[in-house]
Amino acid sequence: MSNLLIQNARMVNEGREFNGDLRIRDQRIAAIAPHLFPRSDEKVLDIKGRWLFPGVIDAQVHFREPGFEYKGDLSSEPAAAVAGGVTSYLEMPNTKPPVLDNEALEDKYHRASGRSRANFGFYFGTSNDNLEAIKRIDPKTTPGLKIFMGASTGNMLVDDPDILNAIFSHTPVPIITHCEDTPMIEAEMAKARAIYGDDIPVDLHGEIRSREACIKSTRLAISLAKKHSTPLHVLHISTAEELELFAPGPVTGKLITAETCVHFLHFARNDYFRLGNFIKCNPAIKEASDREAILRAIADDRVDVLATDHAPHTLEEKQLPYIKAPSGLPLVQDFLVVALQKVRDGHFSLPHLIQKICHNPALRFGIQERGFLREGFFADLVIVEPNAGTDITRDKVLSKCGWSPFEGEHFDAKVAATFVNGELAYDGARLVGAPLGQRLRFSR
Repeated sequence: MSNLLIQNARMVNEGREFNGDLRIRDQRIAAIAPHLFPRSDEKVLDIKGRWLFPGVIDAQVHFREPGFEYKGDLSSEPAAAVAGGVTSYLEMPNTKPPVLDNEALEDKYHRASGRSRANFGFYFGTSNDNLEAIKRIDPKTTPGLKIFMGASTGNMLVDDPDILNAIFSHTPVPIITHCEDTPMIEAEMAKARAIYGDDIPVDLHGEIRSREACIKSTRLAISLAKKHSTPLHVLHISTAEELELFAPGPVTGKLITAETCVHFLHFARNDYFRLGNFIKCNPAIKEASDREAILRAIADDRVDVLATDHAPHTLEEKQLPYIKAPSGLPLVQDFLVVALQKVRDGHFSLPHLIQKICHNPALRFGIQERGFLREGFFADLVIVEPNAGTDITRDKVLSKCGWSPFEGEHFDAKVAATFVNGELAYDGARLVGAPLGQRLRFSR
């Protein structure tokens, strides 16, 4: 166990920026002060005014294990995460088998233990026939209950109105929803096939998986949450219209919260002509006007959480024709530097970003003792050099899929070091040490 004193940091935490030192002892933050004197039993790291943030919490990832390990697994994807400053993640249940009961949930925790470089939590899943298992969820074991509302993923589509009502009524944990209306999507796909056959242009993805499909499903989820007074978190908001359904303000005290993803801050429809299926995802990337509205919604606190929806697929899969290419992007390694560029571009402040990617995920999902620079909390930390620059190249990708949608782009900031539970996990160039990620604990 390392004891470390980080000196001359520019800390960003709980709405402010300040200079100071931070001491790590026994996995935790032992002290934060303007100046701390070194002790004989600790190493000293002078970071010379670089930024020091709480470790990023990515509240929406698909790491593919079990069942799809050829795309990614609970070793490869957490490695990419810590290289990007992400120290904790919440992973989705649409694996094979899906997480529809406690046995499958605990299997995931077992798989991650000793292999994941980042701390880990796993969502419970829903189907049309696992209501009794949902009722038996222990709220301390999972951040929430994921519902694919009208977005078919294996046997996890929930489209029975009576079952939806019962789930919203009986869930012991917050509901997390993917909101798209499948009948509307299928109707638009049929129209596109009638015109193009199987040779559908990829830039029509946002019309096939339309804004209207998103809006309809999001309205339904919100109405059910209000009817049953159920905590609801709506994932990956992609349209300007959906944003108007959410109230601005701090995350604490809200019954209904919203999340968007880093790719919706960066890409727009015109990028399909350059990147094709490499930015095909669900919900779809839409218009530049939606991107601008989402950036404003982060600034005015309509959007509470910023995440990735990291979902790797192989190069071979992404190079298939549009009709066959799977949806999803590998994003976790580039998350922080892309988001920091939006700060540099003036869309929102640095403390505001830290709120969305560190503080609010911890608050919304009841993650204990993480997400803040606070004495007594676990020392999950990221050091960032604001002006060193990051060039995204394929040879640096740690995700098993081996590619990034940001390839060829330059971002101003660079992750200089990542600490997980007080230990150096990434030194700015390479992974360090053994996987030391821990199971996250949740309070309600």
